[in-house]
Amino acid sequence: MAMAQTDGAEQQAGEVAGGDEEIIDVAFDKDRYERMTVPVTIAGEGPYRFFIDTGAQATVVTPRITSDLALEPSGKATLVAMGSTRVVDTIAIDQLEFADRTLSGLTSPLLDRHNIGADGILGLDTLQDMRVLIDFAEGRMSVADAEQFRGNSGYEIVVRARAKLGQMIITNARLDGVKTAVIIDTGAQNSLGNMALLKKLRMRGDMTFSSTDVHGYTIEGDLTFAKRLEIGPMQLSQVPIGFADSPALEALGYTDQPALILGMGNLRMFDRVAIDFASRRVLFDLPADVMRRGPVNFTDHMTRGRS
Repeated sequence: MAMAQTDGAEQQAGEVAGGDEEIIDVAFDKDRYERMTVPVTIAGEGPYRFFIDTGAQATVVTPRITSDLALEPSGKATLVAMGSTRVVDTIAIDQLEFADRTLSGLTSPLLDRHNIGADGILGLDTLQDMRVLIDFAEGRMSVADAEQFRGNSGYEIVVRARAKLGQMIITNARLDGVKTAVIIDTGAQNSLGNMALLKKLRMRGDMTFSSTDVHGYTIEGDLTFAKRLEIGPMQLSQVPIGFADSPALEALGYTDQPALILGMGNLRMFDRVAIDFASRRVLFDLPADVMRRGPVNFTDHMTRGRS
């Protein structure tokens, strides 16, 4: 998760060019963070490998791209990451192409490839009218207009979300009975709750954890297993969650209110997860061996996920 606030002129919205969109379906690569990447070209150069981060406001580039295209910094921005806040250089990006669309007028933070594990990040500034489909069962990822994915058919669980600063936030969730805002974040390997949530739960961590954000900052905190996470009719059991203060959650207004970033480690228990930005819905496809009568309980399936 990363949120960029540009200094000076306000960032222009990306302009989309091109004809009818096609579904881009590619076998994903696993970088060292086991995140899924898609091919992206910029000004005809590439392809570069970008991962999709539904927790990042802005598309991010790395020095490999600026070197290839001889791009110089155009300004500065304050980038709010999972565990830290830094002022970084920004790059003006035009003709960024992926999923049969071309976007221009992007202002992209410049980060080290070593810290993000790919050539760049596709953030919320490129995803707002699209659906991101992560197919864990098939090991494939697709990006396209939601209608080209035939709506919501084939998904057992469809949950409404609301948008805040471009983020998809599920508000009808409870963690061990505590009402909790849940942010689906494909750029986070681990799930992270804020200290307000830990205080409401009145529990202590079973152990400690450490993780690294996109600035290379090491986040440390308590790790525990929540007995039950309820999202709509779905119930997950023995969910591993780290707890620490997070500037990213604070930037969304969740300083004193319980909030949870749900990362890829816990999402992997599903066969498919779709994040539909156009309709503000998150869709879950259950493993074939899960009982589909009544509330869905994942007690026996949490071992598929990793924190």
